[in-house]
Amino acid sequence: MPSNKVLPKTQQQISQDSIDSYGAEHYSGSKQPINDLKKRELQRSVKNDNTKRFSLGLRDIDEAIFYYFNNVIRPSVMQNGAKKEVPVLYGSPERWHAVQKEGFYRDRNGKIQLPLIMVKRDSIEKNRQLGNKMDANLPTQFGIFEKKWSKKNQYDRFSALNNRSIAREFQGVVIPDYVNIIYSCVIFTQYIEQMNKLIENINYASDSYWGDKDRFNFRAMIDNYTTSTTLNQGEDRTVKTEFNINLLGHIVPDGINTLPQGSMKFFNKSAVLFGTEAVKNINDI
Repeated sequence: MPSNKVLPKTQQQISQDSIDSYGAEHYSGSKQPINDLKKRELQRSVKNDNTKRFSLGLRDIDEAIFYYFNNVIRPSVMQNGAKKEVPVLYGSPERWHAVQKEGFYRDRNGKIQLPLIMVKRDSIEKNRQLGNKMDANLPTQFGIFEKKWSKKNQYDRFSALNNRSIAREFQGVVIPDYVNIIYSCVIFTQYIEQMNKLIENINYASDSYWGDKDRFNFRAMIDNYTTSTTLNQGEDRTVKTEFNINLLGHIVPDGINTLPQGSMKFFNKSAVLFGTEAVKNINDI
């Protein structure tokens, strides 16, 4: 039996109802004009297209933080006359709870890990001072990015002989959500001198763009550091410094409503030039 349940209108339907219809007072023909989003000439097929949809999530931002620590800052200390790399760990709930409870981090064998840097994502706040997509159900604002290689640019004799211009392919990506992300970081060392070197290197990298230069970069800012020293009887000395990273990021999820209205694929105008010849008499051909 058919259901009598009334479905609520979407945001797009509510917006369209508030607009006067294109009726007889504006259009004298018998057919209504076609919406631009439904015109076949404006649609592009994605059949056999292996281009991955662009998306940028919180995990990508986390990886940018760890990439910058391990490949750009590359924290290290001098211990027993040798240079030692400082590991950077993600503060999972279990690790972070153990650090907050005992004041340091132990491995599986119960040994205190020194030196060590631990990073944990705390909060995410929407940045409304930058651009926005206006309506998530109808994202009409998007950027255009050129694809480096296209199947339409394959070399053949016809294109070479007739001087065929290159077909440039573009992809549409919606405007992202701009967010402010706060990361809590803690550094553990054995000596004050080791801690000073690490703080100097990290503080110098503040207010710059962190991440892989071939992927994504986000501006990271550090304002203050809090250092404390723990010295318990029968245990090693532990120097701990806590600080926060304020990162300006952006997010493009892979949801169905993040597709640009219309087509995601665009092509420029391509031309083929043919040579011309002229004769005096058509019968001489």
